[in-house]
Amino acid sequence: MTKSQLIEIVTEKLAGSLSKKDAELIVNTLFRDMGDALKSGDKIEIRGVGSFKTIARGKRIGRNPKTGEKVEVAEKKAIFFKPGKELKERVDN
Repeated sequence: MTKSQLIEIVTEKLAGSLSKKDAELIVNTLFRDMGDALKSGDKIEIRGVGSFKTIARGKRIGRNPKTGEKVEVAEKKAIFFKPGKELKERVDN
């Protein structure tokens, strides 16, 4: 599912009470605020879906797959998603 498809679904579900432009604003605001929360180190928990959090990846020595040369990979943050029980059950059934 793409972001534009999600906007279409929200517009259809709330037909008559919400324009496509309003649905797009809601979806964009939601994603922007989720990104801001993760950037500041907050954890996001959505009941029935799962939780998002950032984890620190330390610097390490990697390898260039083309040349085999060793390369230093800088420290960075990664986003970790843990699906909730309800989402797991929906996917399995």
